[in-house]
Amino acid sequence: MKNPEAQQDVSVSQGIRMMFYMMKPNETSFETLEEVPDYVQKATPFFISLILLELVVSWIHKGKPSGPLDDALTSMSAGVLSRLPGLFFRSIELTSYIYIWENYRLISLPWDSPWTWYLTFLGVDFGYYWFHRMAHEVNIMWAAHQTHHSSEDYNLSTALRQSVFQLYTSWIFYSPLALFIPPSVYAVHLQFNLLYQFWIHTKVIDNLGPLELILNTPSHHRVHHGRNRYCVDKNFAGTLIIWDRIFGTFEAEKEKVVYGLTHPINSFEPFKVQFHHLLTMWTTFWATPGFFNKFSVIFKGPGWGPGKPRLGLNEEIPEVKGKEVPFSSSASRLLQTYAVVQFALLLTFYEDTYTDKAALSQVTLLLRACFIILTLTSIGFLLDQRPKAAVLETLRCLVFLMLCRLGHLKPFIPSLSFAFEIFFSICIAFWGVRSMKQLVSDPWK
Repeated sequence: MKNPEAQQDVSVSQGIRMMFYMMKPNETSFETLEEVPDYVQKATPFFISLILLELVVSWIHKGKPSGPLDDALTSMSAGVLSRLPGLFFRSIELTSYIYIWENYRLISLPWDSPWTWYLTFLGVDFGYYWFHRMAHEVNIMWAAHQTHHSSEDYNLSTALRQSVFQLYTSWIFYSPLALFIPPSVYAVHLQFNLLYQFWIHTKVIDNLGPLELILNTPSHHRVHHGRNRYCVDKNFAGTLIIWDRIFGTFEAEKEKVVYGLTHPINSFEPFKVQFHHLLTMWTTFWATPGFFNKFSVIFKGPGWGPGKPRLGLNEEIPEVKGKEVPFSSSASRLLQTYAVVQFALLLTFYEDTYTDKAALSQVTLLLRACFIILTLTSIGFLLDQRPKAAVLETLRCLVFLMLCRLGHLKPFIPSLSFAFEIFFSICIAFWGVRSMKQLVSDPWK
C-alpha cells in the first residue's frame, strides 16, 4: 500500500514534530524508498525559523544576539557545501544499505509495522553512537568530523556546520540493519536522527529535568562541543543519552564550557574548515618514523603519538581558563552585512536548484554547484580579509552575470532579473576598483 501524501509539503505541525522526532509510525511508514520524503530538505524553512527565534530569545534575555555573524555564516556555508554531492548522487549511506539489503538480508521485517519502526529508531541511534564515537577516536574519521567542532560559538547554526565527506565512513555503522530492516524505514530514521540533533545546539535551553536522564539534550551536547578537558570525547549520543551512560562516556555539564577545537584554526575559509586536518595528518604521517607508527597516525586517536596511549594523553589537551575570546573576523560590520546579503541570495539559488534538480540538465547542475562553491569561498576570503578577496569577488560577480545570460541561473522572482543585473554590475565595478588599487599598491601580493 503506497502513501499518496509521501511527497507533499509538510505542514507546520508536521515540520515542528519532525524536528523533535515526534512523528508517528503510521504517518512516516512507506513501502518503497522512492516514497520517502526528503525530510532534511523540507526542514530548511524550519532551520531558518528556529535560528531566527533563537536570535530573538537570546537578544531579549542577554541583550545580544546568539552568535557572531562570521561564525554563523561559516556554519551555514559548511551545511550548504555538505549537501552539494546530493545534487548528483544518491547518498552512499543509502546505496550501500540497498546493496546489502538486496543481496544479503536474513529476514524482511514488515515495513508497515510499528514494531519495525521503533526497532529501527533504536538501531539507527545505536549505530550513530558508535559512528560518532569512532569519529572522535579514529584520526582519519576525525579529519571529517572536526569540521562540525570547529565553531567557537554554540548556537543553532552550529548544527549546520557539517563535513562534505563524513558520510563516506558513517554508512559502515548502519550496515547491520540492512540484514533485516527495509530501506524505506531506515531512510526515514536516518533523517529524523539528524533532524533531532539540530535543536540541541543551543545555549538558550538550560536544563530539561527528568528528560536529561534519557534524551540527548542541549546541556549534554554543550559538553560534547567543549574543549575543556572534562568535555573532550564525551556525550556521543544522537537522540538517546542512555548509550553514553551504558558505555561510560557520559559527562554532565559542570563549569563554563569553552567551545571549538583544542587547537583552533582561526579561519572562516570553507575549504580550510573542511580539510585542514587532512593536511595536518599528511604532514604528521611523513614526519613519523616507522611503518606501524605511520599506520597508527591514520587509525589511532587525533592525540596519539609514538609511546602514547591510543587516544593520547589527557594532560596534553590545552587547558582553558574560561576567559577565551572566540576568533572573529577583522572585516567591518558593513562588509559582513554584504557577505550576509550575498549568502542570502545564494540560498535562494540553492533552494531553487534542489527544487528543480529533476528538470535541470547535468551541465546546469554542475555550473550551479561550481557557482555555489565559488560564492562560499569568496565569502570566506572576505571574512578572513585575504589579499585576493577583492579579485575573487570581482570574478564571482562576473560569473554570476555570465550564468544568468546563458540561462543557467535565474532570480527566484523572474521580474527582478534586471535589478539583479544592475546590483551585480555595481558589485563588479566596486570590487574591480578595489582589485586594481590593490594591484597598483602591491603587485606581488
